[in-house]
Amino acid sequence: MKSGSTIASWALAMIVCSSTCTSAVTAVDYARAERFLPFNTAPLVLNVPRDVTWMADGTARYSILTARGEQAVSVDPARSSRTISGPAAKAAAADPTFAPSPDGRYLAFIRDDNLWVRESTSGAETSLTTDGVKDFGYATDSTGWKHTTHPILLWSPDSRRIATFQQDQREVGEAYVLRTKPGRPELERWKYAVAGDPVVAVINRVIIDVPQRRVIRLQVAPDPHRSSACYDVECGDGTLADAQWSADSSKLAFISTSRDHKIARLRVADAETGAVREVLEETAATYYESDISQTNLAAVNWRYLPASNEIIWYSARDDWAHLYLYDLHSGKLKLQITRGAWNVVQVLRVDEKTRSIYFLGVGREPQRSPYFVHLYKVGMDGRHLQLLTPENATHEVSLAPSGRYFIDSYSTPDTPQVTVLRDADGRLLESLEKADITALTATGWQPPVLISVRARDGVTELHGLMFKPTNFDPTQHYPIVNWIYPGPMVGSVNLWTDKQQWKFVPARADAQSLAELGFVVVAIDGMGTAMRSRKFHDTYYGNMGDNTLPDQVAAMKELAQRYPWIDLQRAGIYGHSGGGYAAAAAMLRYPDFFQVGIAESGNHDQAGYTDDWGEKFQGLLQRHPDGSSNYDAQANQNFAAGLQGHLLLVHGTADDNVPSNLTLLLADALIKVNKDFDLILLPNQRHTYTGESGAYMTRRRWDYFVRNLQGATPPAGYRIVPPADPNAPVP
Repeated sequence: MKSGSTIASWALAMIVCSSTCTSAVTAVDYARAERFLPFNTAPLVLNVPRDVTWMADGTARYSILTARGEQAVSVDPARSSRTISGPAAKAAAADPTFAPSPDGRYLAFIRDDNLWVRESTSGAETSLTTDGVKDFGYATDSTGWKHTTHPILLWSPDSRRIATFQQDQREVGEAYVLRTKPGRPELERWKYAVAGDPVVAVINRVIIDVPQRRVIRLQVAPDPHRSSACYDVECGDGTLADAQWSADSSKLAFISTSRDHKIARLRVADAETGAVREVLEETAATYYESDISQTNLAAVNWRYLPASNEIIWYSARDDWAHLYLYDLHSGKLKLQITRGAWNVVQVLRVDEKTRSIYFLGVGREPQRSPYFVHLYKVGMDGRHLQLLTPENATHEVSLAPSGRYFIDSYSTPDTPQVTVLRDADGRLLESLEKADITALTATGWQPPVLISVRARDGVTELHGLMFKPTNFDPTQHYPIVNWIYPGPMVGSVNLWTDKQQWKFVPARADAQSLAELGFVVVAIDGMGTAMRSRKFHDTYYGNMGDNTLPDQVAAMKELAQRYPWIDLQRAGIYGHSGGGYAAAAAMLRYPDFFQVGIAESGNHDQAGYTDDWGEKFQGLLQRHPDGSSNYDAQANQNFAAGLQGHLLLVHGTADDNVPSNLTLLLADALIKVNKDFDLILLPNQRHTYTGESGAYMTRRRWDYFVRNLQGATPPAGYRIVPPADPNAPVP
């Protein structure tokens, strides 16, 4: 039963709506909304480079979509020339089950929990290890939500050695899903540690001498699994990203991270003996990261430089992420290379001869978005910092291996890409491409509005995007819907789906499509998300139930004061994964503000999610004598009694990232306190909804907001045509 205040606000909203809203949203409206879904808008943007690749001869190649179809482009920097070389041929995808050696002689792969190599020419296969067994195999990272077929390893430069590990998850607990099929359902089971488990997967680091088929075990205690591959980020190519070889292949540098992520230790191993020397250690109050942006611009930003007896170290110890130079032998700090109220994001290249570092950074240029990425060059002595990409935009950069040239594609959320060729000093050599959005704008498409608002403290500036209907009428009153991802790793705008979400893209999930149905949709990166100061990022460390919601509410109130056509009495929220967790929390914790919420595949209780997530951002789970824990205040099911509005819970039944158990726990809690809610289970869908199921869920999302927030009637049974690829994600 709704409280009196909620009934009053709902009645007021309906009075307002009665004079400004139609009683029905038609199939024509849905068809217009469908036109703005990503798989329909993406083909309407032409001349944007894809898959830039630098060749051995110093030229670069990429493809562009043109009015004539996909075309291949070659760029010769030495001649400042650009040539269209005809229709683009689809490159054969590399087999992810094989890891080629640098000299191309070997292909490493996993067979029966052991690591093997195949000679590329003869096809002869050799087993490098023999003691691998189930759940204690070599080079595997298939635990928790990761199911990697690629062997996780790092070849030495001379192709004689492999750095990898033997992963021990024999005593780790399991997760389960039931796949729906005729007759009996099929049970899937895999190793999946959750926060507080006494045993989590660990890796035993090894170096393998390939010619001698000898395994050298590093003389160091096993590391928690989260530092085994890509150092807290998901790598698609299987690279052991938290390790670096010396040029002569005799030494291996690597980072070990404590289970709670607070301590990072840089170590160097002797490849012949396995002896390990600790070089330096950093302890963070919350957690250490070698990359502030995580999967957004994923990178390991430290560099092992044995030739000069140095280490370039990455740290946010002074509240901003910067580079530091250490002595490799003594582990002593020599100097801070970069400094200031801005962040180094990604180290692209270190030129040891000129002692120069090329890196991407954010927030340094005044009067610009703190999320716009620029390329810089700086000396290893901290001098001569140089901006190489001057335009007020975010820059996607592909740097030539020689370091002499780079291709720069720059844009903003409301201005399409311009692509140019520059030299190492940032000088413009050639204009390459200019995005053509003629066909896109012909549909009536309009860019999102960049917005700036204040956070919960009334001081901190937040940034976001606002989507309005293309038939927007300022005399009308529109419900406002918040499309949320709370972080901590990324944000509502800086989502997982691309390297840089503050660039130009023709559609951001279904935000514009939903707006077409008579809503104002906002996406706001609140406090607790990445790419800003460390203090900003750590806002709700240990209090994940915060979910940036105080910022979202403050921002939406400010927008309603600024724009009279926003009807704050009709506020909704939706999100997926962490966004689903936040959307449900909004409905339970702010029932007098949010009337309608859709929570898709939410990790509603970090105590039941993968250990690597909760233990990093909520802290190690601590049980109290009375049975309570430091995780209780973040668990959505503990706040079920707060629900007053309309809540739709959604989950894929085969989700192997966020177990559907977490949504069902919340549903069970809502039932126990006699709350009305809605539930959709998508059979055999993983964490990402695809094909017909994804299209169906998009339509049901539209229906739910139209019916419950707008007070209108959606068209019955409208069918969204999904992409031709049945595995393509549908927002």
